[in-house]
Amino acid sequence: MKGLKKRRRVQVMALAALSLLAAVAVVYFFVPKTAVNFFRSPTEVVTTPPPAEEVFRIGGLVVEGSLVRGEGATVSFSVTDTNETVPVRYTGVLPDLFGEGEGMVALGQMEGDTFVASEVLAKHDETYMPKEVVDALKEQGVYQPSKPES
Repeated sequence: MKGLKKRRRVQVMALAALSLLAAVAVVYFFVPKTAVNFFRSPTEVVTTPPPAEEVFRIGGLVVEGSLVRGEGATVSFSVTDTNETVPVRYTGVLPDLFGEGEGMVALGQMEGDTFVASEVLAKHDETYMPKEVVDALKEQGVYQPSKPES
């Protein structure tokens, strides 16, 4: 009787391991590589340039005085983590809370030295800043938390 229970337990464990392996294989082979977008700070982009075809997120603060509106809906600006600065080009409508000196995150890819964004996200309110941007600014030692009004 003990041998039968042990064999059944081994069979269940083997079936569970096989199921887990099959699930990992399905995710690895059938989920598109474009579904995963890594975050990079401007310093990471400058020091270790990503491949031209890689789609990733970049975030930081919009440099004061860098916002330039081009023809149509094309906008260019620079994003910084106060250590390095990367020029960004975007065609589309910017979020209402987008502005110079404010935190932002953009999705896109590098074309030469310019980040070409397909999507730009701005902070939600006066005090919100994306976690990735806060982490990048803390890494540079320049993060200053906003003070809530009393």
